[in-house]
Amino acid sequence: MIDGIDHYWIWIALGLLLAVLELLVPGVYLIWLAVAALVTGALAFVLPFGWPLEIVSFVSLSLIAVYSARRYLNDKPIVSSDPLLNQRGGRMVGEIALVVQPIESGSGRVKVGDSEWIARGPDTAVGQRVRISGNDGAILLVEPIALIADKGTAEGEAPA
Repeated sequence: MIDGIDHYWIWIALGLLLAVLELLVPGVYLIWLAVAALVTGALAFVLPFGWPLEIVSFVSLSLIAVYSARRYLNDKPIVSSDPLLNQRGGRMVGEIALVVQPIESGSGRVKVGDSEWIARGPDTAVGQRVRISGNDGAILLVEPIALIADKGTAEGEAPA
């Protein structure tokens, strides 16, 4: 007991504080420390064994909780329902863009919707339409639509 406060109340308060911090600053690891502190508080309530053993149990439980959580999440990762959520360039793959600055020496600008993007691809004149085939960060990788039609013809398909 410290100044009239039982040890278990300190552990429970620490656990709740860590849980609140996890809500405010999500980092995935504070919640496991909060669980360890709450379990240590419960153990201190049931088995009052003093600060040294309480600290050892908190450290042990923290390591067990963090290791178990990492192992579980490695085995069963959380899969996003929208993996391209924050990747605007990735979301545009397959769309048609208009060349607004000629693509010369592999670099130029294209317009997609109401935005202009830096583009890389084969030399293309202003006003030509290109298909977005990928992205490299904020740079779109493009190829002329005529090139796409030529590929289809070369594979034995009728030109579009």
